[in-house]
Amino acid sequence: MRRPTTRTALRAAAAALALSLTLAACAGDGGSDDPTTPAAEDTAAAEAAPTPSAEDIAALEGVTVEGPVGAEGVVTLPSTPFTVSAAVARVLDEGTGDTIADGDIVDLHSVWVDGADGSTQMSSWATGPEQVVVSEAALAPVLTDILVGGKVGTRFAFAVPAGEGAASVAVAEVVAKRPGRAEGTAVAPVDGLPTVTLADDGAPSLEPASGDAPTALVAQPLIEGPGPEVVAGQTVLVHYTGWLWDGTQFDSSWERSTPFPVENIGAGQVIAGWNEGLVGQKVGSQVMLVVPADKGYGEEGSGETIPGGATLVFVVDILAAS
Repeated sequence: MRRPTTRTALRAAAAALALSLTLAACAGDGGSDDPTTPAAEDTAAAEAAPTPSAEDIAALEGVTVEGPVGAEGVVTLPSTPFTVSAAVARVLDEGTGDTIADGDIVDLHSVWVDGADGSTQMSSWATGPEQVVVSEAALAPVLTDILVGGKVGTRFAFAVPAGEGAASVAVAEVVAKRPGRAEGTAVAPVDGLPTVTLADDGAPSLEPASGDAPTALVAQPLIEGPGPEVVAGQTVLVHYTGWLWDGTQFDSSWERSTPFPVENIGAGQVIAGWNEGLVGQKVGSQVMLVVPADKGYGEEGSGETIPGGATLVFVVDILAAS
């Protein structure tokens, strides 16, 4: 069994509020042409998330943490079972580092405690921090209230109802902010492939190639990043834009200002061209994927904008992998 993670714990917390931390992207099973956009019911649920009561706020005030910022704290609950009626968070120590904006990727350490008995459920301090997208579209409002506009180094406490009369409690710390675009060494263009131009913020635009589309998957680095290679089974955080071979754009995470995670890369819920083309690429890289129909959406296509048999072009910035 895989160990629980900060990301999955946050997802479970958000699920308790009918929110979604992880957005599905580029699924090969049909549906919307923009599958990274949260479903309408998720957005409505987020807007209707319950507000913490005065009792919830007071309860979290009673949670104590021993130990300095920069190390795993010892979390003590005021009593057990510890309960709250809605998600609630508070700042324990304000950071002094870079300011965090909506859409940023941060390295986050956390320790999670079971409200039923005060025992530790999981901790990232022994295994390394995890990467979390700070997004008003994806996180509980009580978290974005703390993180968006906060600073690297912030330590905060967070509690969420977990069922069976108890809550889950976390003490988390933002230890770094990651680049929001590919950074590394430019790779010389390859003849026969589309030409990519980058905006000031890193968002790509595409000039289509004049020749025929390749019939086999192409995974061509445009920028080679300095990080480790992506390994099958990791969660990969990316920014991307997708076009048809003729240069017609059909999707872009850049336009939503929010990168997203692809879980279990290599066997994830994405098209085969992503699973095959991203494994082995380096973190920090920008990669062009030219995806023939048999590794994309097949002869059926997807929705109104991806016709059957279409060759797709993606420019993918690999921002983090864990």
